[in-house]
Amino acid sequence: MPESKSRKKPAYIPPPKPAVIPGATTSRFARFQRFYAPVMVVLMVIGLIWIVTAYVTQLAYPVPGIGPWNIAAGFGVALVGFVLLTRWH
Repeated sequence: MPESKSRKKPAYIPPPKPAVIPGATTSRFARFQRFYAPVMVVLMVIGLIWIVTAYVTQLAYPVPGIGPWNIAAGFGVALVGFVLLTRWH
């Protein structure tokens, strides 16, 4: 029985890497990148501490006079940290 011709595939050649310009950045927030993760963690921790403080002091602190809005303020601070978390690379 006759054999078919074998087809050789060309060797894989990876695409060339793009040229990197020294000092150039691809992010709009290049100066902020180093501080991005610590800022988001600090905001989430501050929000948590704010909420715990409000519960422990029966809504008298951290800001006296706003009562239950202390919980909302703590959640707001923590929410900003979580929003930053969604944009973190």
